[in-house]
Amino acid sequence: MLQKLSPQQIQFIKLLQLNTQDFEEKLEQELLDNPALEDQKNGEEERFEDAPEEEFSDEDYLKDDVDINELLNAGGDDEGGFHLNEDYSNEEQRDSPLASQSTFQEYLMEQARATFFNDADLLLAIHLINSIEEDGYLRRELRSIVNDLAFNENIQTTEDHLERLLIKIQNFDPAGIGARDLQECLLLQLYKKDYGDNPALTLAETIISEQMEAFSKKHYDKIKRSLKIDDDQLKSAIAEIVKLNPKPGETGVSTGKTQYIVPDFTVNNTDGVLEVSLNSRNAPDLRISAAYSETLKAYENAPVKAQSLRDAVQYIKQKLDGAKWFIDSVKQRQNTLMSTMEAIVQRQREFFADGDETKLKPMILKDIANQVGLDISTISRVANSKYVETTFGIFPLKFFFSEGIVNDDGEEVSNREIKKILSNAIEAENKKKPLTDEALMDLLKEKGYNIARRTVAKYREQLNIPVARLRKEL
Repeated sequence: MLQKLSPQQIQFIKLLQLNTQDFEEKLEQELLDNPALEDQKNGEEERFEDAPEEEFSDEDYLKDDVDINELLNAGGDDEGGFHLNEDYSNEEQRDSPLASQSTFQEYLMEQARATFFNDADLLLAIHLINSIEEDGYLRRELRSIVNDLAFNENIQTTEDHLERLLIKIQNFDPAGIGARDLQECLLLQLYKKDYGDNPALTLAETIISEQMEAFSKKHYDKIKRSLKIDDDQLKSAIAEIVKLNPKPGETGVSTGKTQYIVPDFTVNNTDGVLEVSLNSRNAPDLRISAAYSETLKAYENAPVKAQSLRDAVQYIKQKLDGAKWFIDSVKQRQNTLMSTMEAIVQRQREFFADGDETKLKPMILKDIANQVGLDISTISRVANSKYVETTFGIFPLKFFFSEGIVNDDGEEVSNREIKKILSNAIEAENKKKPLTDEALMDLLKEKGYNIARRTVAKYREQLNIPVARLRKEL
């Protein structure tokens, strides 16, 4: 059975993942929905901060390789192969003001909230969505996610239950989202198409479902023999397949709502002292309505309690409890945001001092989680959609997280440095004889970085750089 989460836990989780603008909208809505909650702007009435706090700790809050190279890079040779469109951009805008569409994960969250009405299922769905990588794939095994929920969050579920939730998520937009591998990703997109009188789509589905290995290796003769089709039929099916998106998470999904990014944090450098501040819009001065509190006290102190007032008093009590939980969750959110940002600044002090990207140190979510004593998924929610303003630009918090590589001198450096070397080497290469992944691996080894060829391929893909044969110019 799934563990039942308290209203406070659910409230905190939902608030934590909101950026400044979304938090303001949520606050305004809460003030409208709950008359027992007030924004402290007028009067000197008793504030809730003087009342006893509910006891619930951070520990109670729910936290938060597919080999596709052959297919993504197939084609471009004299054999009339194909390649899938790779014209996607990961460029982060840093100038202020920044205009941004709702982020990819926010878009999925919106769909999840409209799909899952059971709080427990919604939280599991959010955990699955948080596990989806930037390209749109869910590469973690469901068994691992089940174990993570059990050991780290004390929530019991099963692979079958997560599978049922994932199937619903895979029906979200963009098509192909939440796939475990490229084959599933392409099939999910084909399933959403209206085949009508188009036999090429039916054949495309057959090829991907039954002949994926041969297709990815461009063994077209084998496909024609196995499916008993001719060249024209195969070309028509391939024409449909190449329209599909191998990386559905990198489509620049737009929900039609353009927002200007409001930094959630500011880091100022005053004579070498780094000062972190939270955008004041995240710290409203909330209080409990004195009128509601007094009404409840008057009823409780009354010697005779009229039956006719009980329903009204029950309503007041529910609103007061809701207001207390909300204020508690807001305070917990503020503390979590500040402790996380301060830990990031502490670890990346050299970067925040002068903005030199080469001074970024390797840092993963677990590093910050261990430092502040919170759960990894809690840190993930903070980093997911928050921004920090510095004297040299505005950066998403995700910008500061990267894996580490140990060089020949035993020093751990950020993989950003490796990517920069790869990018510069490919930019300067002879386009008539571009560098293969193996050649790039050797180049890195000469510079003291001993990494495997498949790791070079992974970093090259993350830079949206195609394989050597597709970079070749006549």
